[in-house]
Amino acid sequence: MSQSELEKKVVDTILENQLIEDNDKIVIGVSGGPDSICLLNILNDIKKNWHSNLEPMPKIWHSNLEPMPKFDIVVAHVNHLLREEAKDDEEFVKEFCKKRQLEFYSKSIDIKKIVNTNKIGTEEAGRKARYGFFNEIAEQTGANKIAVAHNKNDNVETILMHLMRGCGISGLKGIEAKRGNIIRPLINCQRYEIEEYCRQENLEPVIDKTNQENIYTRNKVRNILIPYMQKEFNSNIIESISRLSELVREDDEYIDKQVMLAYKDMLLEEKNIISNYKETGTFPMAVLDLKKFNKQEKVIKARIILYTITRLFGDSSGIEKIHIEDIIKLCENNIGNKYLTPNKKIKILIKNHKIHFISQI
Repeated sequence: MSQSELEKKVVDTILENQLIEDNDKIVIGVSGGPDSICLLNILNDIKKNWHSNLEPMPKIWHSNLEPMPKFDIVVAHVNHLLREEAKDDEEFVKEFCKKRQLEFYSKSIDIKKIVNTNKIGTEEAGRKARYGFFNEIAEQTGANKIAVAHNKNDNVETILMHLMRGCGISGLKGIEAKRGNIIRPLINCQRYEIEEYCRQENLEPVIDKTNQENIYTRNKVRNILIPYMQKEFNSNIIESISRLSELVREDDEYIDKQVMLAYKDMLLEEKNIISNYKETGTFPMAVLDLKKFNKQEKVIKARIILYTITRLFGDSSGIEKIHIEDIIKLCENNIGNKYLTPNKKIKILIKNHKIHFISQI
């Protein structure tokens, strides 16, 4: 794949998913590895071309010649303090930005300390630390979006990990091109294409040797499972699973629309959802019509429960399959003044033929 073909693929992804709009300011998370250096280099090249206004962009850059938005970028790097060469990685990214006159921000975070203090995995601790810092820099610089370098291989790895854990339909969607203020312009690019681009551009990204150590689940999936599947079953497994991801996403989007329609139909009262909870200082709550809820298919009931909780509190973390089944049974039994507390934040009460979602914060 030539340089221009990869850039075209990235631009098409940006346009098709509306990842970048006029006057966006984007924090790019850059570790210094091939994926993030490729992302930074391409977005910087696109930014310069889009900002020049001297000549129309070459056709190869995008297929439909839509008007191109203007945007700005800043770079954020997190040193996890996990490897001896981590400081060298930080210096590499800093110098890379300096040559291109890009704003650069970095922070050292003791991930091992976070792991030991919070009793969580290294991957999870690192992810939370990175996104926390990226959001911090976004607020500091007035940026409204964060770009990260997840690619098509990352997406397939994530789907396989979800599958092995017994996921539902949503888990097969994988990594989305856009979620909230997070954008992923490389999500349609395979890893080999990115590495080839880096070679052609002489970018010389740093290589994290721990990616070859099969002590983490993702590394095992990347280095053992996928190569085995490619060799023994389907050499094009990355594209095959990616197509599955796209089909599932389309189905899931349709179901989500039906859930929202059903929610609106059965909603009796709603106060202080997460979007204005901080402003009002009062607790969120929602009341649904129990009879209308019970008429729904089980798959819609389950999604309405998750949708309501997410709408009220911003996420549905801690709500497991067993909680959802218990709530559905509670509603079907239709016994007044019975309630469940699936987590410490919320109480679900059946009263007067209504379902009350009540905050316990």
